[in-house]
Amino acid sequence: LKLRFNTVLSGCAVIVRGQPRGGPPPERQINLSNVRAGALARRAVQGQPDTKDTPDEPWAFQAREFLRKKVIGKEVCFTVENKTPQGREYGMVYLGKDTSGENIAESLVTEGLATVRREGIRGNNPEQARLCDLEDQAKAAKKGLWSEGGGAHTIRDLKYTIENPRNFVDSLHQKPVNAIIEHVRDGCIVRALLLPDYYLVTVMLSGVKCPTFKREADGSETPEPFSAEAKFFTESRLLQRDVQIILESCPNQVILGTILHPNGNITELLLKEGFARCVDWSMAVYTQGAEKLRAAERSAKERKVRIWKDYVAPTANLDQKDRQFVAKVMQVMNADAIVVKLNSGEHKTIHLSSIRPPRLEGEVQINRFRPLYDIPYMFEAREFLRKKLIGKKVNVTVDYIRAATSAMETGGVPAFPERTCATVTIGGINIAEALISKGLATVIRYRQDDDQRSSHYDELLAAEARAIKNGKGLHSKKEVPIHRVADISGETQKAKQFLPFLQRAGRSEAVVEYVFSGSRLKLYMPKETCLITFLLAGIECPRGSRNMPGGMQVAEPYSEEATFFTKELVLQREVEVEVESMDKAGNFIGWLHIEGVNLSVALVENALSKVHFTAERSSYYKTLLSAEETARQRKEKVSLVEIQHDSSRNLQTLPGSVMDCTKLESLMESMRGEIAAQPPVEGSFSPRRGDFCIAKFGDGEWYRARIEKVESPAKVHVYYIDYGNREILSSTRLAALPPAFSTRTLPPQATEYAFAFIQVPQDDDARTDAVDSVVRDIQNTQCLLNVEYSGIVCPHVTLQFADSKDDVGLGLVKEGLVMVDVRKEKHLQKMVSDRHVHTSKYKNPNSECGATGQIV
Repeated sequence: LKLRFNTVLSGCAVIVRGQPRGGPPPERQINLSNVRAGALARRAVQGQPDTKDTPDEPWAFQAREFLRKKVIGKEVCFTVENKTPQGREYGMVYLGKDTSGENIAESLVTEGLATVRREGIRGNNPEQARLCDLEDQAKAAKKGLWSEGGGAHTIRDLKYTIENPRNFVDSLHQKPVNAIIEHVRDGCIVRALLLPDYYLVTVMLSGVKCPTFKREADGSETPEPFSAEAKFFTESRLLQRDVQIILESCPNQVILGTILHPNGNITELLLKEGFARCVDWSMAVYTQGAEKLRAAERSAKERKVRIWKDYVAPTANLDQKDRQFVAKVMQVMNADAIVVKLNSGEHKTIHLSSIRPPRLEGEVQINRFRPLYDIPYMFEAREFLRKKLIGKKVNVTVDYIRAATSAMETGGVPAFPERTCATVTIGGINIAEALISKGLATVIRYRQDDDQRSSHYDELLAAEARAIKNGKGLHSKKEVPIHRVADISGETQKAKQFLPFLQRAGRSEAVVEYVFSGSRLKLYMPKETCLITFLLAGIECPRGSRNMPGGMQVAEPYSEEATFFTKELVLQREVEVEVESMDKAGNFIGWLHIEGVNLSVALVENALSKVHFTAERSSYYKTLLSAEETARQRKEKVSLVEIQHDSSRNLQTLPGSVMDCTKLESLMESMRGEIAAQPPVEGSFSPRRGDFCIAKFGDGEWYRARIEKVESPAKVHVYYIDYGNREILSSTRLAALPPAFSTRTLPPQATEYAFAFIQVPQDDDARTDAVDSVVRDIQNTQCLLNVEYSGIVCPHVTLQFADSKDDVGLGLVKEGLVMVDVRKEKHLQKMVSDRHVHTSKYKNPNSECGATGQIV
């Protein structure tokens, strides 16, 4: 039989295995015929006091070593000469593929490492006779057993225990130690003989865990899947091989180490072939580089081999563009979350993977819901991220998506929405690692089978270990920092005390903590250590929607755009402010500058605000007027696509986008493609007033819309934000607006305006004449639009035909269809006078005129 040696039990007994076919092959013990080698040392049986340790017989270990080095891992041929009733097999073993190879028994006898069994010698057995001749020659040469002195020096001082294993491991300074692997318990636990001092120790491979054999109550063992294969994998490569072991740590009396073989590192091989998984608790002591182990495990996961055959990656459902992307940081939410702006314009919240921000311990309560200032090191963590990231482009690699949790799942704790957790780097620096290394966050510990973690988890653990060792931040034994910040927002008396000081200071440094609207902000004043509400001076910004005693007040046009503009420009940035005054509510009023830009001027220049009369006494008045004139001259071209006659809203025309129509078409095409790929579940959307959604129009296509009113699930009033028309639909024709196509990605393209300087007749017939005239003249044509002044509901504008530059509103006055609305502003008087000249031609002098006509 041709087999391969697996184990040498002694100088005269070996275990052989065949070639593996679909799993570990069966073992077979062969005892060498006609020879005997010394018995190796045996340890007393644990739990049996009547047994004791027995030492090596002289030359026993040398015989075993001679045979081990001669045959381990080699292909052999053997013959079976005798088999006892107990099943023991005796025979001759030859190196190579046939009996022409070296006879192992003869080699042992020649070297004086085994004796020949002479009793019962049969004269017709030439093999036995040859062994006797070889033994006589060894005796004559005084080799091995036949040397003088009896061989006492060949008996090992075998040590089964170490009094202080931790000190023993530390004393080696993680230097490689020569060893022989004597036994393999499972894929990652071995019994090794350390040379030259003959310590017999159990070593667990650092950083990994293999499937094992579970011991049952009755003493039997139940193998976990792939446990036998993992054990065979290690045995076939290491058992009774000469190796080097780096003893790396000894926690809880368990020696951790790495076994190095000339052909490779068994730890990495086990991982790469899917026989083991990484374990965090011992990964930190692995001296060969934890990233190598993670890379080997990742390779097995990607190939789905063995224990990973059913593995599904945390980001398997994400496209490549959604897994890795570059984005601009717009806001730092707290010490573990940021808001980034994607190339598409969409804003996305990103949580840093596997870290936990500073938090309060015990029952300490946060004062007035100010965790940023009241939680120790929270402010320092936020400031580190703010200074490092705000306004910068970062690389984002999504590690996992943490599913949303409901209150029931969290035992009554408030539910968390779905979280995108990622590794964020800037200039090659892992922000989470930098945060942890400064002691401003800690690393989350996971269950061993939890794969939702940072792709650089080991670096995070190492950074935390350094922070603990150096006593940084949260790990410092010093007194925790306290931030005594006075919040005087809305505190009139406190604001009065601060006002003179801020006025005298001229320009003061500040950090924009929050943006309420385009012109209303919350500032942190670092030198004064206070929080204030700050209103931009000299401008009148569109108001957003808000709750009023009579109900929800609808947002003014461009209020959302103004807020977004201010956020993009100044949120969490370092700015300079000039405080001029304060209002009755304790809010400070003044000018805000960022990198040489006056925010009030910037808003006016971008047609997101108007100059207020209070600016006249300011040194910035001329600059504001110039900015307003620049904005006024940039008249937007709009297309009138629909006219609606609504008596409650007076004359109302519905133009198309005042923005780039190409962007709208692109957005609609992308949105409908996504909806077609993942159709909404009918009835899953619960409409609420003010919510944005998508609505299915009569043509069967989906459009962006806003809920205006909910009478019942069957009667939901919607406003199509890109086309201006309204409709009453069932909630089954509504669905949630995909985040990628929100109003942040592209603002609503239909904007409501009112005709400036005109009053519409209240008489139905007269109103109809005015509407018919507008339909006839401007529907489906392009006009130039200019905002003249703001109104209660919407801005008031003038329209000019794009080709002739004729004024549409003036044309209505000339035809006598409307009356002129008197305005008192000085800069509007010329336009009002031009219209008054033509009021005598009004065709219906007996009709009463009502409110200003409106267009959308």
